[in-house]
Formats: sequence, C-alpha cells, structure tokens
Amino acid sequence: MKNFYSLYEHNFVRVATCNFSVRLADPIANSQEIISLAGKAHEQGAALCVFPELSLSGYAIEDLRLQHVLLDSIVEAISSLCQATQTLLPVLIVGAPLIFKGAVYNCAIAIHKGKILGVIPKSYLPNYREFYEARQFASGQHIVDRQITLLGQQVPFGVDLLFSAVDYPDFVISAEICEDLWVPVPPSSYACIGGATVIANLSASNITIAKADKRLLLCQSQSARGICAYLYAAAGQGESSTDVAWDGQLSIVENGRILAQTDRFPEGQTCLIADIDLDILRQERMQVGTFHQNLSVPYDYRNIHFTLSPALVDLGLKRPVERFPFVPSDVQRLEQDCFEAYRIQVSALKQRIQAIGAKKLVIGISGGLDSTQALLVAAQVVDELQIGRESILGYTMPGFGTSFETKNNAEALMDALGIQWECLDIRPAAKQMLQDMKHPYADGQAVYDVTFENVQAGLRTDYLFRLANHHHGIVIGTGDLSELALGWCTYGVGDQMSHYNVNAGLPKTLIQHLIRWVIQSRHFSEDAGEILQRILDTEISPELIPSQDNKTLQSTEAKIGPYALQDFNLYYILRYGLKPSKVAFLAYSIWSDVNKGNWLSGFPEDKKIAYNLSEIRHWLEVFVKRFFVFSQFKRSAMPNAPKVSAGGGLSPRGDWRAPSDGNATIWIKELLENVPES
Repeated sequence: MKNFYSLYEHNFVRVATCNFSVRLADPIANSQEIISLAGKAHEQGAALCVFPELSLSGYAIEDLRLQHVLLDSIVEAISSLCQATQTLLPVLIVGAPLIFKGAVYNCAIAIHKGKILGVIPKSYLPNYREFYEARQFASGQHIVDRQITLLGQQVPFGVDLLFSAVDYPDFVISAEICEDLWVPVPPSSYACIGGATVIANLSASNITIAKADKRLLLCQSQSARGICAYLYAAAGQGESSTDVAWDGQLSIVENGRILAQTDRFPEGQTCLIADIDLDILRQERMQVGTFHQNLSVPYDYRNIHFTLSPALVDLGLKRPVERFPFVPSDVQRLEQDCFEAYRIQVSALKQRIQAIGAKKLVIGISGGLDSTQALLVAAQVVDELQIGRESILGYTMPGFGTSFETKNNAEALMDALGIQWECLDIRPAAKQMLQDMKHPYADGQAVYDVTFENVQAGLRTDYLFRLANHHHGIVIGTGDLSELALGWCTYGVGDQMSHYNVNAGLPKTLIQHLIRWVIQSRHFSEDAGEILQRILDTEISPELIPSQDNKTLQSTEAKIGPYALQDFNLYYILRYGLKPSKVAFLAYSIWSDVNKGNWLSGFPEDKKIAYNLSEIRHWLEVFVKRFFVFSQFKRSAMPNAPKVSAGGGLSPRGDWRAPSDGNATIWIKELLENVPES
C-alpha cells in the first residue's frame, strides 16, 4: 500500500510564489535571497518556486539593464543558483535580463537541481504610460526552437518550452512574464493547449489604486479558461520608487479558484505555499470537450523533462477544502448561492406549470427537510403566478413510524402557509396490503423489513398520483440529490417518482441552509419561520419503523451514513471522478479534526464532530456500493428536475449517464487497497 498520508501520492503538487526585498542592480545579493527562499520552500516540500520579474537584477533599473557589468553579474548569479540548489526539490523560475544574438531579453529561467532546464523570453513589452521596456529589451514573441549558451551549456530558449516532470506526468510547467497576461491572447493560452497545467507569471506590475483587483481577476480568468494553476509573483519591496510604487502581490489560483494569496506591501521575505490538485485539472480538461477542440497553436512545444522525486512523507494539505463542498463557508457566497438555488427551483417549476396548464400542485408533506423545501418553492410559485395558495394541495400521510412531532410540524407549516391540506392516514390501507401479501406483520409479528417500509412509501406516492388525477394537478417530487446518489428512495410508485421534482438537484446539506436562508430573508411569516426552525432541529428520519419508546426515531444516517460525509463523497466522485482513495484523503484532511477548516454559519454546535479514518473509509465504501451498484436504475428513470448545483446533477439526460446494471468492483478494490483501516 502506498503512503496514504503523502499528498504527492495523491497527485497533489506543492508550489510556492516568493518575493523579497530586492537590491537594485545587485544580482549576487539577490541570488542569495532566492537561495534562502528556495531552501525554505524545499523544507516545506514545494516542487516549484516562482519569483518576480527580473528578480535577479531588480526591475526598476531602467538603462542599467544594458550595462555589461550587470549582465556579466547576472550570469555569475545564475551559476551561484545552480550550485546552491543541486540538492533542493523545487524547480526555480527566476527573472533576469539575458543576451541572445546581440539583443537583451527579459527572461524567465527554469532551474532544477543545479541544471538550467530552459529560458523563456517575454513576448509582449509594455511601452506605454509608466512603462518603457522596448527601450532596453527585444520581444521574444516569435522565438521558437532556439538554444542559448549559458555557463558553457546549450540551453533551450524560446516561448515554446514546457517543463515536464517524468514521475508526475500531469505536472507540466510553463511561464509568461507580466504584460504577457494583459494581452487578448496570452502566451499561456497556447501553453495550456500544448499541455501545460501550471503557469508561472513573473511580474513587476507597479501598484495603483484598484489595480490589485484587476490583476487577480486576470489570473482567475486565465486559470479558468486554461483549466490550469496560475502562480503570480509581483515585485515589491526594494524596487525603485522614483515614479511608482510596488506592492509585492502573490497569488496562487487553480481553475479560477483562489487557493492562496498574501497581504500586499510585505516586509522582507515572503513565501506563499499551496497544493495544486493535478487530478482535478486533468479531469476537468477531460470533461470539457471544447478545451480540446481549441487546438490551434502557432508552434510545436518542446517538452523539457526533469525528475522531481519528492520525499513521500506526510506534509499535511495546504489548500482550502470545504467540509461541505456544495455549501460555501463564505457567508456572502452562501447567501448568493441560496438565492440562486431558490430562484432556479422557482423558475423551473413556474415554467413547467405554465407549459402544461396545471391547476393544482399536489405535495406530500412529512415534516422533514425535503418536503418542506418543495412546499416553500411551490408557495413562492403560486404567489408569482397569482393563482392562490389554495391551488396547493398538501397531504400529511401518517404511517406506522410517523412521530407526533413531525406530523404536527407538517400540519402547522401548511396552516401557516395557507394552503389546502388534509391528513390521509395510510395505515389501514397498508395493513390491508400487508395482510393480502401474508406479511408476518399482519399476524402481529414485529417484522420491519424492506417490504414493510416500502408498502408505506409506495402507498403514499400512489395516493398522491391518484389525487393529482382527481384534482387535475401534478405531483411535486421532494426527493433530493443525496438520496438519489445513495438510492435512498422507493422505486416506481414510491418517492423516487413524481410529475416534476424541484429538489433533485439539491444535496441534503444545501437544503438545510436553503431553509435557514428562507427564515432569515423573511420570505414567509414569522409563524412559518418558527415552524421551519423546528423542522431544521428534527433528526433526519424516514419514519417507517415504529418507535419502541415513542421518542427514538429511525435514523437515516445510521443506515446510509452521515449526510455531511456522503455529500462530500458525492461531490468529488460526481464532479471530478476522483479515485476513492483520494476522496478519503481529502475527507481525512478536513474531517479528522474538529478544529480544522471552517464550519458553516448556523451549523449546530453539537454537530461539530470529527470522523476518524476508519469511519471515513467505511462510509465511503457504503457510498461507492450504493452509488455505482444499487441506485443507477432508479436514476435512469427519474422524472424531470432542474440542475441546481455546479457540483453536478444525476439526471440521465444531464450530468450523469451510466448503465443501470453496472458494478463497483474496481472502485471498491481501489479503496480497500489504498486506504488503511485506521
């Protein structure tokens, strides 16, 4: 078994962006700063270390860039870097002016373990406003398939270079320099199409008001468009303040998402560290077919190979990992997501009702989370359509395990919302069916098997469909994405079926916060808000098996696992197709310690629990079996429902298409072979 706790074993790669107080026109002094920072990055297990533009010479030295003494000193400094980094792990990408065929170029130099891998010249030279680079530098825009002589070696030189790790094939580095990012088609766009997954930007962008936000926007945009990691290192302290100022902005972005950034205007050395997920980048490129349709590049890229050979030890994980990946921990982002999710549900149901001319909306209301959310959406829809809340027909249908609390909450909520409702007791019909089937329960035996449970679930849906026929309406489905993933729904005439399901795109963890958002945004009356809070505080249960003490509810999560963990597993397997062992590693990194990461606003204190590796492994195995084996036939026949989350949906007409008679053999094997039991 591989070292489960090593991030490199899971195809993460640790990267760093650095800056320091540069000494103008003093390459030897600057090389010592770079060596010092490279050592720190090495100690933290970083595989890549990116420095600002012209970091060996300083950027703001103007015509000193053309002085022979400086250019000779640059070569001496590069030699020092090569000698001092022979035993260090990271690839260094440093900036320096270099002479090539009689002209001076603004260059990014890649060095690994004492060897110069290659040199990439800057393509686009700013020569406007405060910039005057064309005075000293030549553009490298059209230089390909060339060699430069450095330290007596012939070194690849040109904009057509990729630096590829032999032992980590998805770790492919390219570089561009400052202004290259600001043009309509940056060089990194071609590099990504050519195979680069990590782009280094060596920058010396001076700071003006609001410019930092624009830089970050460009990095995020280029990272998202190129489906790559983007490392931005800007010059800072020590650069000349003759006419401008510098802020030393450092950022690491992955596929549009900010992994790490520093405070600006730092003092002394700064080393920003984050872990890039190469699997996510590869998977995203595989899934987004248009990425590979855009294959027009002006030249063939040269792959310069190196061997990384990191120590496969436990380094921890340095990247933001959400405990609830469908539910952002940022309060403002969560509020926006809840607004959008709610409006998607309302808009979709509204369109369906208008299209078919339905007169009534029939919903089974249990007093649980899902039916509550569906009812809230239905109430919003009929309000906007101005057809009156009496057009909603709600039915609470108590069975053998229905508790007084949930039944009372259901009825109170329907009263508070002013819909038409009835209590339809399914127990007599269920008893008759069990008796007709000669089920042991009919003879007084306490046999609470799947038949006993599904007789109740099936009768409820059967009644709803016939009621919809009777009232010229449609049945509004209430089952959620988490239940569809785990197959926690009764097939056919059961809660798997409806005329239209408003919740099928929502995971359980997001539904909880949607209801909180409805309360806080006061969409409905205060009385309704109080009832909604009681529903949120009730344990999740199917309530199909009678309680022995009239207090202890049948627990859904005891059977299929904690929804917090199972939604986590769903996100990474559905959205990114990650290996189970990697999903377990991610879950362990955030769920093994209650003090790690961020908890969601409003998440009950008594649920702030941790899961050990044994629990994570067990529930992931449950998820894999249920997701790949036991559930797909239900999803293949699921009714129409709107996709809500960018994390994915399970409609057979949308995000997820799979055989109903598949198996989970290879997923279970991968999990059991690569994740230790404890």
